[in-house]
Formats: sequence, structure tokens, C-alpha cells
Amino acid sequence: MSKKKIFLFEFASGGGFNRANIPTSLFCEGYGMLRSIIEDFKLLDFEISILLDYRGLSYKKFLQADIIKKVNANEDYLVKFEREVKNCEFCFIIAPEFSEILYKLTKIVKNNNKEILSEDLDGITLGTYKLDTYEFFKTAKVNTPLTFLISRKKQNFNEASIIQKFKQLTGPVIIKPEDGVGAENIFYFENEKQIIKSFKDLKEKLDINRKYILQEFIEGRDLSVSLIGTSSNPIILSVNTQNINIKNKYGESEYLGGTTPAENYEEITKNLAKILENIDLSKFSSYYGIDFIRKEDKSIYFIEINPRLTTSYIGIRNVIDKNLAELIWDTKMKFLSSSEIHFKNFSQFSRIELDYNGNKTPIEIKEEIIPKLVKEIPELVTPPISFDNSNQNRNIRYSCFIATKEKNYESSRIRLTKILETFKKLDFYSIK
Repeated sequence: MSKKKIFLFEFASGGGFNRANIPTSLFCEGYGMLRSIIEDFKLLDFEISILLDYRGLSYKKFLQADIIKKVNANEDYLVKFEREVKNCEFCFIIAPEFSEILYKLTKIVKNNNKEILSEDLDGITLGTYKLDTYEFFKTAKVNTPLTFLISRKKQNFNEASIIQKFKQLTGPVIIKPEDGVGAENIFYFENEKQIIKSFKDLKEKLDINRKYILQEFIEGRDLSVSLIGTSSNPIILSVNTQNINIKNKYGESEYLGGTTPAENYEEITKNLAKILENIDLSKFSSYYGIDFIRKEDKSIYFIEINPRLTTSYIGIRNVIDKNLAELIWDTKMKFLSSSEIHFKNFSQFSRIELDYNGNKTPIEIKEEIIPKLVKEIPELVTPPISFDNSNQNRNIRYSCFIATKEKNYESSRIRLTKILETFKKLDFYSIK
């Protein structure tokens, strides 16, 4: 009996940046999600095919895919993407919403009459644009921060309009792309003087080809809820903390990971379930996430919907008593018999930036040190990765991604300390 064929595609590691420089941090997270979902679908006895960016080819040995196709620098990754779509029965896509990338890739799958196991077009459309999501939350009568589109004046961003909207909100604000992903390009301002002082620099950092929003900043805990959409109420998988660095003067916001399940997750999940009952989430049919803020008074403010598999998947798969890929499959195929989730563990999932200060060459690091690290640190979802092609042996920057699997926060913290000590023994020093 032949196996079911599935094509798993992750944009950052799968060739989406093959004609550009790719930050190791993006590749690192993307590779981690790809490796995780490959392992989960492998347990369901699928024949798995993937695409892998040529710069990450030396890391293919850690992937359990049956077929790995390289995407070279001079190739059109979309041509290779569609070719793999045609050769499979099922597809699962992990890609960003910006520039409608996720929508366009999913549309290719639909046009080829293949079964899409990731989020479908309706959910992607709703989650891509922040203003649409804002109106959706308002219509559902749930708490959400006030949000405005930043107007333009002859293609330039209108400073006067930004100041005017800021005065309406009477508190800290953030500026971010309307179709942004995660903590990408989020700028935080506490007062009018900061905006005026930073406006020239801000204009240089904003992409003139994208729309931006000004949004009320809500003080509280950065959290997310991971869900699987069904025809009725969604399955709540887990509530996760988010380690997001927004409040910096340079606007260089970044997402560093998080933990799951969050502290007091039982109480939070119960409150969320009541709210979600009154929100029409029927457009979502697969794995997706909702970012929200929980204020000190325990009120919840919904920020945005991520219509795709998110980084928290790497941690959640370590803590619940079900195979997430099987949940996705059973829900899509209408096989789901029970959606009750039980937590077995706690996970801290984090991107770690490392400096290598030893005397090994980059080739020796790849061939000798990294396999040793992967063996000694099973929590390494993405091994240390660097795209630095220089011949210097010292001070090379690496990114890796880890996900602990411990009984509680304290034991996870202790384990993380031991992991960093293991890195240090092999001349890798954590800088973030």
C-alpha cells in the first residue's frame, strides 16, 4: 500500500529568500518549525517532500523528509514550489502574510486541486490585514486596541496625521506594517516629542510600498492562544507567553520565543473560551493563532490573528498529549473524535544568538561540532546556523532554536542553564 504524499513548505528555509540575503534569525525559526512538523507528519506515515534553500543544505541531515529538493540562488522558487505541489496529494504551507505571500502560495495549491492542510484562503484573507482584523474584533464586540491607517501625502507618510491620531489616543502608541508578521518593524512612541524627533529616521525605515497603522499600545502580558479551527468552536491547544522586545528607541523590535503553557493558563483558557464562543471563527479551518494582551485587571485585548502555523508550535508539541499533525489531519479530514487536551510538560522555546570564539574553522564546526551539539542537546530544534562565508575562525555569529521539555518552569530554567554551559564548553557564548 503506497503512502500518502505530502509537500511541506516553509518559506524562509525553503527558498523564499533564495535571491536575497536571509537573516539567520528568520532561517533559524523557519527551519525549527519545518523540522518539527516533518517529525509529526512522519509519525502518521506520510511520504514527505520539502524544498530547502541552498544555504541550508548542510543541515538537511537533521530533517526526516523523504525527498529534499534544493533551491539555488538563480532559480524561481515558485516554479519549484508548483512542481512539488503537482507531485503530491496534500500540502501544508508555513509562510508570512506580508505581500500576500501566504495567500498566493495557497492559491497555487488550490488551483492545482490539491488538498490544503494549512489554513485556507478565507482565513488567510481575514488574518492578513490588521485593519480588517481590527474591524472583525470590533464587530464581535471584544476588546481590541484602537487602530488607524497612517495616511500619506504625495507618497510620503503624513507626520501631521500621525500626530493628530496620537493625540486622539492620549497614550503610548505603536506603528507597524498593516500586513506585518510577529514583531517585524514595530516602533514604539510614548509622547509627541518622540514622534517629531524620530520622524525623519522613521520615514527611512518604513517601506513606501507597504501600508502602516498606528495602534494604541496596551500595557500587559504579551500572550497568544494557539488553536485549530473546526466547523463549530475552535480547539484551544495552549496559551503561550511571548518574549517580544518592542520598547527600544531604535524600533528594532524582535520576537525571541516564549513559554507554554502560560502561568495561570487554566483560568486564562476558561476566560478565552467564553469570549471565543461569541466570535465567528468559522473561516479558520486549520492551525492558527491569536495574539492578545492580558492587562493587570485580567481583561483581554485581542491584537491580531495569525492564519498559519506559528513558532509556538515548536513548544506546544513538547507539552500536550496529542500529535499536533494528527489533530490537524483529523480535523481537516473530519475524522476528529476527541479534542480534549492534557498537558504533560512545560516548554521554553527560544532563539539563542551565539558567538563562536574557538579555533575551529566554519567547515569543522559544521562537520564536527554541530553534530556533537545536536547529540548532547536534544532540545536543539535548529542547530547553530551561520551564513557568514568569511574565512575568519573567530567571532562568527550563529543562531539556534531550542525547546525544552520539562515538568515545570523551574526545571526548564535549570535545564536551559545547563544547555548554555554545554555551548560554552565548545566555545559558543550566548549573547541574546
